[in-house]
Amino acid sequence: MFTGIVLDVGTVENCEKRGGDLRLTIACHRLDLSVLKAGDSVSVQGCCLTAVEINAQRFVADVSRETLSVTTLGELVVGAAVNLEPALRAGDALGGHLVSGHVDAVGSLVTMSEDARSRRLGFALPASLARFVAPKGSITVDGVSLTVNTVSAGGFDVNIIPHTLTHTTLGALTVDARVNLEIDLVARYLDRLVSRE
Repeated sequence: MFTGIVLDVGTVENCEKRGGDLRLTIACHRLDLSVLKAGDSVSVQGCCLTAVEINAQRFVADVSRETLSVTTLGELVVGAAVNLEPALRAGDALGGHLVSGHVDAVGSLVTMSEDARSRRLGFALPASLARFVAPKGSITVDGVSLTVNTVSAGGFDVNIIPHTLTHTTLGALTVDARVNLEIDLVARYLDRLVSRE
């Protein structure tokens, strides 16, 4: 479980194809890896991955074919910047919202405009997910917890404050960029409960 509060922007050091899946090596700049052990979860661009090797400055994680098929991780190249967050621990602050790291869909950035000191970003998402996204609700974009401004049948928009622009990968997005989306957990479970009637 995560919060969507990015603690580091890491760098992809290696992308190794292995029998149909992928092994990533991620270099960290601010993340304290001394608290991690093999088997711990780390959110990489909003995807929950298991760290299989760890040293003081980097960790290695395997990415399954399933994850490659439903996220943007297969598009990563050496040198790419990635949002990083270690799994939530008992007693940690819950600054964003509850995030599982299980990506629901890949969306794309369709509009971008400056809005005072913030940047307003409009994203397209699959129509099947639109009902889970609510104005002033939460959504995760590439692992970043964001508040939704408005929702339409095919998308939503958010405002990115200056801190988020400079401390995550969202500040470098360009129109047509593909992003990992995770809807709010509460919306997902409420839908499941209601649909069982």
